[in-house]
Order: sequence, then C-alpha cells, then structure tokens
Amino acid sequence: MSYKSFLSFFVLLGLFSVDANRIEGQEGSALRVVVNMVQLNVAVTDKNGNYITGLRPEDFAITEDGITEKLAAFAQGDAPARSLLESPNGQIENASDHSTDRADDQPQPFSSLVAGSDVFILFDTSNYMYRDFVFAEDSISQFVRSLETADKIAFYSYSRDLSRAVSLTSDRVEVLRGVRSTVAGDSAALYNALLLTVKDAAQYTGRRMIVVFSNGPDNSSVVPPEDVAELAQSVGVSVYMISTQEAKLEPISTAVFERMTAATGGKAYFAKSWKDEKSAFASIRDDLAHLYSLAYYPKANPNTAWRAITVKLVGDKADKYKVRTRNGYRLQTTRFSSSVRAAGTKP
Repeated sequence: MSYKSFLSFFVLLGLFSVDANRIEGQEGSALRVVVNMVQLNVAVTDKNGNYITGLRPEDFAITEDGITEKLAAFAQGDAPARSLLESPNGQIENASDHSTDRADDQPQPFSSLVAGSDVFILFDTSNYMYRDFVFAEDSISQFVRSLETADKIAFYSYSRDLSRAVSLTSDRVEVLRGVRSTVAGDSAALYNALLLTVKDAAQYTGRRMIVVFSNGPDNSSVVPPEDVAELAQSVGVSVYMISTQEAKLEPISTAVFERMTAATGGKAYFAKSWKDEKSAFASIRDDLAHLYSLAYYPKANPNTAWRAITVKLVGDKADKYKVRTRNGYRLQTTRFSSSVRAAGTKP
C-alpha cells in the first residue's frame, strides 16, 4: 500500500462514528458498524432536464443490495418531512421493528430530514484564481443572496490549506462578509479541503450540500478524490462543482469532477465565462428547491462493506423520467478497546 493510500485510509477511518455490529480486531480490540436511517436527496427530471414535482411516496421504489426497502419518511422541496411508519392506531412505529441493523432503540427524528438545506460553499483561492477572482466573488455572493430556502450556509476557502472563514450560520451578512474577505493563495489542494468539508458537514443531520467553485486542477492533495467521493456518499452529502474552462481543458480533472458529483447525487458545471458561473449557481439553487427527500431504515443485510442503493420510479413514470441520487454508502466503523466492551459500557 502506498503512503498516500495508507494516509487516506487512516483519515477516512478516523471520520466514522458509532456502530452496531462488532468485528474483532487485533489485541482484543474490535470494530463496530452502524446503520442508522439512510437519507437520500433525489432529483427527478424529464428528458429535457425539467424538474418533475408532485410525486408521491408510492411513486418511488428503493432497493439496497437488491433488498426492497420501505420508505420511513418523505418530503418534497422544503416541506417538512412526514413519517410513513404509522400503525393503524395512528402511533409512530418503533424503528427497530423495521431494521435489525439499527444501532439504538429510538428512531432518528424525521424533523431532521428536511428543514431547508445546509450549504457549505468551498471557494478556490489558489493561484489558479488570480485572473477572475473578483468575478468569482460576485457569483458566489449572488448565490448566497438567492438561497432563501437554505437554513444555514458555511463559507470556506482553500489553496494549500483550508480556511473555515464562516461556520454554518443563518446570517447572510456574515457569509457575504466572509466571501469579500478572501485573499488569493498558492497551490491548490482541493481534495484535502473537500475531505475536511465533508467531515464538517457529516456532523449535521438533514439535507447537506457542498458547492465547490474551482478554477483549476488539484496539484497538492495527498488524499485521492475517490476516497473523498466515497466518504461523501457514505455520510449522505451531495457535492456540486462549478469549474472554469481552465479545468475543463484538463481531462483528468474533468472526469474526476463528473464522477464525484454523479456518485453523490450532485452535478458538475464547466463555465466558460462569469455569466456561465452565475447560471451554474442559479441551476444549483433550483436543484436544491426541487429535491425529494427520502429516508428508510435498512432491512437486515449481512453485507458489512459497500451497499449499493437504487432508486427507481414505478408504473408509467418509470420510463418517462430520470432519477438522480447517490448510488450507495459504506458502513461506518469505529474501533474501541476490549476493556470498554467487557465493562458493558457503550463507546
């Protein structure tokens, strides 16, 4: 295993949280895995890319590793999520009745599923950005002002290092002040910065998006983009990327951007001018406003590694419309000692 691969594996392992199934490790330690409520951001469009609204829970079919799953919660746009696990007497059923993989006895609150969107903006301030710095700031500022439905926004920037200029907040003035305070840097370590941003977003529940504005390829990261994409998929964070024509001219970066965004349920845009940048931001804003939010508790599944998710429409809608969402996740793991386990305390 190369140094970079080892480092990225170590970083990813350290990001994962508590769990349910134990896997014995070395010297009496163990790994445990957790499968909590799986949340999906789902876009449905027609052949022309127009958003389809008005769909109902029964219009969607979800499978995980080929196992048909039952929807636990559903929402459209920014409407509050509603539970779909009501028993005949009107009471919410215990989530543990629907999944043997659950790590606890209490359902994750559906109110966390949809309450607007938490949007993390990641701005490239590397030396790739020198020429169009002001235009990029204008486009981002306009995007921030337009996000009326987002609960909170965070603004980060990166060159060689990540700068958390503004933590997640509902104060648009504070975010705009952070955008205007950015300064140009040096080399671009996009995937390092994106990994840390995904880790920050993973601390929150509900709908979470990362919007990256990049003006060129990555030339300084030690973390491979495939690992960043897998983590984003596993924690349910959608990644959108807006890149300029300079990045488009670099085929490897273009392919990576497109694969990463598609895998997480986001989209990639390549802007030839500052007008295209603003159009791309407007498209992302529209996407956030038209997403369906689906959630389910996974049924018993012996697979403790990568789990593939498929979301399809049923009936006459199956062949008419296109569905976009993340395509799977990896079970989260954490290591704890045998002494803690023997004491019967939870890590």
